[in-house]
This record gives sequence, C-alpha cells and structure tokens, in this order.
Amino acid sequence: MAQQRVVLITAGASGIGRVIAESFIASGDTVHICDVNQTSMDEFFEANPSADGTLCDVSDVLQVNNLFDEVEALHGRLDVLVNNAGVAGPTAPVEDIEPCEWDKTIGVDLNGVFYCTRRAAPMIRAAKGCIINMSSNAGLFGFPLRSPYTAAKWAVIGLTKTWAMELGPEGVTVNAICPGSVNGPRIERVIEKDAEERGVSAGHIRDIYQRQSSMRTFIDSEDIAATIQFLCSPAGKHISGQALAIDGHTEGLSNWVS
Repeated sequence: MAQQRVVLITAGASGIGRVIAESFIASGDTVHICDVNQTSMDEFFEANPSADGTLCDVSDVLQVNNLFDEVEALHGRLDVLVNNAGVAGPTAPVEDIEPCEWDKTIGVDLNGVFYCTRRAAPMIRAAKGCIINMSSNAGLFGFPLRSPYTAAKWAVIGLTKTWAMELGPEGVTVNAICPGSVNGPRIERVIEKDAEERGVSAGHIRDIYQRQSSMRTFIDSEDIAATIQFLCSPAGKHISGQALAIDGHTEGLSNWVS
C-alpha cells in the first residue's frame, strides 16, 4: 500500500482552502491546515477531526517558521504544499491606494508564498512531491483598480516557473492555478467594493465580470480542488511550471466598460 501523503494547505479552514483540504481528506491523505481565524479552524476540525493545523498568518515569517516546525514534529514529512492564502486587497485607482494597503496585500499574497515555500522545499524535495501556488487570471491579464493584488499574482507565476526549474531535477512539480471569479462570499465582497468605487450597481459589475468569461459564468471551488488533485496525481507527474487558468476562458478586458 502506498504511504499516505502529508498535505499542507494555507488558509485551509474556510472558502476555497477548505474545499481543497476536504478533497485531500476524502482521498485518504493526511491534512494539515493553517489559518488566521481560530473560529474557522474550530469549525473545520469539528467537521474534519482527522486533520490537524496551526494558527498562522503567512505574512509573518516567525509564524510561518512555527507552522513548519509543527508540521515536521507531527508528521516528519511533507508531500504537497498548497499556497492558497490570499487577500483581495484594496479596490481603488493607483493614486488612491495607501502604501500600508499595498504592503498588507503583498505581505500575504506574495511574501507568504515565499515564506512557506522556502521552508517546505527540503521536505518536498525528499518526497519528490508537488507545490501548488494560487495565482489568478488577474496574473495573466491585469485587473483595473486592483494594483497590489495583480502585482502579487503576476509575481506568483514568475516564482512558479522559477521554482519548477530549481526543483524539477529532483522530481518536484510546481504549478500555479489561475482561477477566474469563484462563486462565494469573497467575490461578492469584491463586486460590492468595485461597484461602490465605480458608482454603479453590484448587478452591473457582476455582469461585467461574467462577460469576461467565454462561458459567461463564475467557477466553483470544487473545480479548483479537482484540478489540484489531478496535478498532484500520477496523471500530472510531468506537468510543471504551468499557470493553469480555471475560468471558462477569460477573453481579456475588452468588456471592461462601465
């Protein structure tokens, strides 16, 4: 029988991260999550008692070091890292974005990916495992009024390709997932902020977002989890250094009009 994989998902207690974590649990893997919200973690563990986790803000390198110390102490190995933690950041023209908002977004969406991967790399190397980085189709096309988020997501793709080159000779795959708009409370908050900034209705902004996809729809968290499962399976063993869009085919920003 193959040894159970140990999987770490950042921001794994709710939203997309929880769906990803539960997909690995359903596959029989050992799952460790981290999250900044203790209440969300408590709810996750009540529903998934086989998992374990660490309260952690990935933008804080000391907390990340503690996270990986716990993973090593509990499990002694790591086969899969899913760098899922992220924040939406401010919605505003570039001249109206405060530097502290920039720093916070970059801290979670980019620095956190680096902090986690630098600690995970030795264990992932030993396991010949895989790393999945959560980017966005904003990292492929840009995203008006979302400068720090877009900057971080473009950078994550660059890191993905770089780390695929660094770790590939040792049997490690590294890929980026680039979702479009994902059904759920987070995209609704983004839509509301965007609508407020533009002075239009939330329904109008939602229609704009949907028109950017050839399939005219948002995706589901389960779509992302299924793609990650494929990439981390034997079927995906030769897929590395890729930025994979899960978005119903984004047509770019030609429809970005108010």
